[in-house]
Parts: sequence; C-alpha cells; structure tokens
Amino acid sequence: MSDTLDTNEHIDEEKRDFIFIATGAVAAAGAASVAWPLVAQMGKAADTLAAGSIEIDLTKIAEGQQLKTLWRGKPVFVRHRTAKEIAEAEAVPLSDLKDPATDDSRLVANPEGKVDPKYLVMVGVCTHFGCVPVGEAGDFDGWYCPCHGSHYDTSGRIRKGPAPTNMAIPPYAFISDTVIKVG
Repeated sequence: MSDTLDTNEHIDEEKRDFIFIATGAVAAAGAASVAWPLVAQMGKAADTLAAGSIEIDLTKIAEGQQLKTLWRGKPVFVRHRTAKEIAEAEAVPLSDLKDPATDDSRLVANPEGKVDPKYLVMVGVCTHFGCVPVGEAGDFDGWYCPCHGSHYDTSGRIRKGPAPTNMAIPPYAFISDTVIKVG
C-alpha cells in the first residue's frame, strides 16, 4: 500500500510542476500583451516622426524665387538668391548689423564642402514676436515683418526695427548636390 501512495505522489508533483510552468507562461504572455501597447504609445507618433525632417529639392526653385514650407509647425523659407541679392548681402559691413553675422556663416556647405551662396534656408519667423515676414519687401530688399516693422536684408539679418536677432537658420544638410534635408 505504501508503494502505491508513493507513485501517486510522484505523479502529482509532475502535474503540479506542469501546471505551475503553464500558468507562469500564460501570465508572462498576458503581461507582455498589456505592456507592449503601453510602451509603444510612449514613443513618437508616425506623423511627428515624419514632420521631424523634410527633404527639399532645390531644382524646383527658380532664381529669384522662394519656397515656403512647414517644418515642425514653423514656416521655412528657401530662397534661390540672385547675384544682386548675394552681392548686397556680402557687401554689408558687420558694424552696421544689430546681430553681426557674415553671409557665409548663415549658409551650409554642400557635399563637396563648398558654400554655395545661391540658397538661403531660414526659419521664416520674425524674432520679435513670431510673425511671418513678407519676402522681397522692406528697406533692404529682404523680408519685412508687417506686425511691428522689422526689416531683414537679403541674408535674413535684422537691419531695422524691434527684432533683436537675425532670422534663425534651421539645422539642415545637403544630402545631394540639389536636395537638402531640414531637421
């Protein structure tokens, strides 16, 4: 009789171990299925990731024209400057500027390491109160902010009015000779 009891106890321990392992596996799978959506929703949304950077084809901007686009909810101006606009921007003495910056310092080198002054890329927001300036306007043929009268030159530098600094240059890089990536 004691032999039969020992055999049954041995069988019950195996069943108990199996049930314990199976229950643990189901509990782990259940916890993972609940945790995964919680962790996934903490990441950036797909539309946010898409808005984080934009690519702009410069060949579609004719000389003397400006492309306006949105990046992270802010307007970005990409200006294909004329030779006259470049000459005006380079001729300004730094002592005449509220926020001294050379024209070249506001440009980014292309993949060959050369700075091409034709393309100026800026965040199109006035640094005074955040209005969007109008292009090819103002006393310096650059941008004019109609909200409070700030005048920017052809390099986007503040020349006159209440704005304290130049229009910002967003982080961008050339990914080919004719395409830039902003952001």
